[in-house]
Amino acid sequence: MLISILIFSCQDNPDEDHSSYNSISTYMPVKLTTDLDALSQVEKNMLPHLFEAADIMNDLFWVQAYGDKESLLASISNPKLRAFAEINYGPWDRLNDNAPFLDNVELKPLGSNFYPSDMTKEEFEELGLLDEKGLYSMVRRDEVGKLYTIPYHEFFREKLEEASGHLLEAAEICEDVELKKYLKLKSKALLTDNYTESDIAWINMRNNTLDIIIGPTEHYEDALYNYRTAYEAYILVKDKAWSKKLEKYVDLLPQLQAELPVSEEYKQETPNTDAAQLNAYDVIFYAGDCNSGSKTIAVNLPNDEEIQIKYGTRRSQLKNAMKAKFDHILLPISDILIEKDQRKHITFNAFFSNTMFHEVAHGLGIKETINGRGSVREALGETFSALEEGKADILGLHMITQLKEKGLIEEGELMDYYVTFLAGIFRSVRFGASSAHGKANMLRFNYFKDHNAFTRNNDGTYAVNFEEMKKAIIELSSLIIKLQGDGDKARVQVMMTNNGVIKEALQKDLDRLSDASIPVDIVFEQGLDVLGMN
Repeated sequence: MLISILIFSCQDNPDEDHSSYNSISTYMPVKLTTDLDALSQVEKNMLPHLFEAADIMNDLFWVQAYGDKESLLASISNPKLRAFAEINYGPWDRLNDNAPFLDNVELKPLGSNFYPSDMTKEEFEELGLLDEKGLYSMVRRDEVGKLYTIPYHEFFREKLEEASGHLLEAAEICEDVELKKYLKLKSKALLTDNYTESDIAWINMRNNTLDIIIGPTEHYEDALYNYRTAYEAYILVKDKAWSKKLEKYVDLLPQLQAELPVSEEYKQETPNTDAAQLNAYDVIFYAGDCNSGSKTIAVNLPNDEEIQIKYGTRRSQLKNAMKAKFDHILLPISDILIEKDQRKHITFNAFFSNTMFHEVAHGLGIKETINGRGSVREALGETFSALEEGKADILGLHMITQLKEKGLIEEGELMDYYVTFLAGIFRSVRFGASSAHGKANMLRFNYFKDHNAFTRNNDGTYAVNFEEMKKAIIELSSLIIKLQGDGDKARVQVMMTNNGVIKEALQKDLDRLSDASIPVDIVFEQGLDVLGMN
């Protein structure tokens, strides 16, 4: 199997009648490979079954994100535009605030295809459906136009049965007891929408080298309510040497929680270190949500907050994908936008650590409001994801500062982490400000700007102001955790409206990156033949 994508600049399509779209939407092709010697022969034999199951997640996500994939692709005569639609899982440019890139295509519905495109929020909320906030259901209209919900396992039954079967085939030959158990439970979960047992089994796996994350996972695609989850899959090979290096940070989680820069009522929750894991992987297959537009380079799962509290989480760093973005995107950006004297502080170790502690930070802070408004997710609603991503970014950097100053992080200088972080903002904001991550990036950038954490020089380069950056990190970390603990949705909305946007001065600098033909993100050549197995 080979998932092949044509790589192009959006300026290369004059022969197709279509709406203009952002010329910075270029992708660097990257082969997803790893050293297969890390796998046993049995694990290698499992890969074809896992690839087949994972690839089905592409089909399911197409339906959730857009609808009828085949009819859309058949309507596009230009092969480069057709490939661009495949990258975006629809006719909207995910790296350009979901702007349509085909004529006669309307703006992307906030609810994607989880809900009828003509549905209003008022209609939906007044109806009071039993499964209104369901994680695993599609919303549709019946023959008289009335809204109803249908569970994923019914709506996608045929495809899910196929994926489930492939997981069972892999489980049958699997020699790792824990992985075998997980695959069987995940196979069952796909057909029932009950993922609790399989999530717990996944967290309890410790010794497996081969791994697969598969099913409906993240909420980002439901930008209307942030209720419904989107299908995706990763196939992973653990880098045991790098994972060993990360183990020492797990035991520090309670200390990090206790030292959060907020008053006591906002940090009463205790992270579970017994099950918390930090691991590094090479990823050899992406599918569905995580493969759409910008590519995920770290994963913090499971999302079920009850499981997190009781069993912990696994923070998975996708090292080979991360290194590709560092080499092909972050370093070239730094050569243009970072002050020459500070470019020495751009390091892969800092990039890896900033990303890793972002995932660690998801597990810290507060998950239940302090004023009876329920969980933070419930209280903040559709604003939750953007603020949570903002928390993870800034709180991760705060934790690096503390650990570095205590001598618990030995590599590099603290300035490495700050300058690499600033360069990372320029990389990430090019994905646009429409997504949760995009809003979080802009909230942070504008806060830093307003608090003099960096300076823009006359030559158009940026320099970190060390002491002001340290202070801004503490203050923004405190602000976000308090907003979450208070469940203050109204204030979050105001912040996102005012500062969760790309402003004109920054856009001009981002345009310079486009003019220099620096890719915005990567796109994968992946499959068994890329791994040399066909």
